[in-house]
This record gives sequence, structure tokens and C-alpha cells, in this order.
Amino acid sequence: MSTLATRAPAIDPLGPLKTWWPILLGLLVLYVPTYWMLAHGLWNSEEQAHGPIVLIVALFLIWQQRAVFVDEAVTPTRVEAATGWALLIVGLLAYALGRSQDILLFEVGSQIPVILGVLLITLGWRTARALWFALFFLLFMIPLPGFVVDAATGPLKQYISVIAEQVLYAAGYPIARSGVTLTVGQYQLLVADACSGLHSMFSLTAMGLLYLYLMQRTSIARNLIIMAAILPMAFLANVVRVMVLILVTYHLGDEAGQGFLHGFAGIMLFIVGLLFLFLLDALLGFVFPDRPRVKAKA
Repeated sequence: MSTLATRAPAIDPLGPLKTWWPILLGLLVLYVPTYWMLAHGLWNSEEQAHGPIVLIVALFLIWQQRAVFVDEAVTPTRVEAATGWALLIVGLLAYALGRSQDILLFEVGSQIPVILGVLLITLGWRTARALWFALFFLLFMIPLPGFVVDAATGPLKQYISVIAEQVLYAAGYPIARSGVTLTVGQYQLLVADACSGLHSMFSLTAMGLLYLYLMQRTSIARNLIIMAAILPMAFLANVVRVMVLILVTYHLGDEAGQGFLHGFAGIMLFIVGLLFLFLLDALLGFVFPDRPRVKAKA
């Protein structure tokens, strides 16, 4: 008596592409011109240099979850589809307004409701939840509104100037302050808007949240403490950056402070901020160790 072996149905590797190519084409038509404009404009500035990194990371996170796009068992409900259509329409209207009126806040920000709406229409909430962090991370591509920058820059510059003056004066340096102008030796330095650290704090917050997401800590208290400490650590890292620039100017001259070392100090800001984050995470590990994960049964 012979038995017939049942063959598994062949999987078409181009199946997902055949289903999703109209959606991908539509997204490319909408946002490639936006990315092109950003790459030749805003992303070239020091304040928004993290933009392409955010985009690449978000695309990588979506690629990691690519299996959700081929789950044929998922069928969105009417509520999910209706919510998706509402989000898609809102996103397209925001894109049209931002594109026509040159409002980057709307043009760049519209990609989140557009993508989320498409996911809800086609695959439902379960897929949207699987991609939640990638969509959330796209928020850091959106340029900060002008009123937020204006409201935060002044106080940040004032605090940084005071702290830098106090620390360096205690270290024995001949430094004095008038508002946000610091005089050290024969040099006078103005803590400009770029030195407020607002945009650096914004980008370091993105890196900190990405670090938490990738590490997948099981301790809620540990995650909350690190989240609460990200902004203060970013501020402290920027204070260190400003003090280094002051010391470089004092010891090596104004050209060194405003030249290559000024740009290098921006890189150092990220390194110092990330080192603070890693150190805090390591210390909290002794108090809030990770619990073993419970693996789901097959």
C-alpha cells in the first residue's frame, strides 16, 4: 500500500510585491519629492542632520516586520477600514496643504496618518501595532514648529550660560557672563541659538527611545527612569559641549573654537549623551534586572 506525499503549496516570492506595488508606487510619488527637497535643503543643516538617519531606521524597522504584509489570514473589520479611510483622507489633506503652502510640518508629518491609514484599510490594527514604533519614530523627521523653537531657545541658552560660567569659574578660569555672552580671558563668546541644544536634545531623544526599543528591557521601572532621564542627559551633554568649546577657544584661540573643533564638538555631544545613557542603563541593571521572558508555546 503506497502513500502519497502531500506537497506544500508553492509560495510566490513576488506575491507581496504584486499586492503592494500600487500602494508603494503611490507613497513614492507622494514623498520622494519631499525627501529630495529635504536632502537638498533642511537635512544639510546641523539642526536637522538626523533626518535621513531617522528615515533609514524607520525603513529598517518596517523591513524587520515585513512578515506582517504577507499574512493572508488578516481581514480588517469595518471599523478598522473606516478608521483607516479617515486617517488616510486627513493625511492626504495635510500633505496637500503642506506641499502647496510650503509647510513642512504638515507635508512631512502627513506620512504618519497616510501610512497608518493604509495599514488599517488593508491589514487592520494587528499589523499597525506590529509597526507602531517605526511609525512613532517618523515623528522625529518632522521639523520643530517655529513657536516651539522660539519659546525654548532663550531659556536653554540662559541655563547653559549660567552653568558653564559657574563650573569653569570654580575650576579657576577667568570667566564672566553678561546674559548669554561669556568672556573668558581676552575672548568673548556668544551662546547662539544653535548652541541652545534644542535640536540636539530632540535627536538624542530619538536615539534614546530607539535604544530602549531595541534593548527590550522587561523592567518597567528601568524603562521609565531611562525615559525620564533622556532629556536631562541630552541637556547635560550640551553643557559639556559648550564648555569644551570655551576651553578650546581659551587655550587654542578663536579660530580653533570656531573651526573644525566646533563641528567635532557636535559629534562629541552625541557620544557623551549616548555614554550617559549606557552608563545609566548599566547602573539601573543592578537595581532593576531584566526578568526572564516567557516564551509563547508553539
